[in-house]
Amino acid sequence: QVQLVESGGGLVQAGGSLRLSCAASGRTFNTYIMGWFRQAPGKEREFVAAISRSGGNTYYADSVKGRFTISRDNAKNTVYLQMVSLKPEDTAVYYCAATRNIVIITTTPAYDYWGQGTQVTVSS
Repeated sequence: QVQLVESGGGLVQAGGSLRLSCAASGRTFNTYIMGWFRQAPGKEREFVAAISRSGGNTYYADSVKGRFTISRDNAKNTVYLQMVSLKPEDTAVYYCAATRNIVIITTTPAYDYWGQGTQVTVSS
């Protein structure tokens, strides 16, 4: 198993930037595809971004493509989500997740481990 802890959330104005971090425990971080999801109040949890085990492949939801960048540092057991040009509709709790799948997947039930989440609030 792997333990995931997110950090970096907060309150920002529209157009601002935040970088989220997700620290993972264990020695097998590089065996997991990592993803970011988000959930707004009253809404279903939705896929945001994912990155392959080596970091060579990434995939983004259309709503964030061009504004968000996912990356990972396997030496530090950490995955990041750099968010720029933030919009009020980006407001949500952001979750880090890990899957043993060997190709990038975007569905919530496919991910095996989840962090507690970190709140991102974007004011207009």
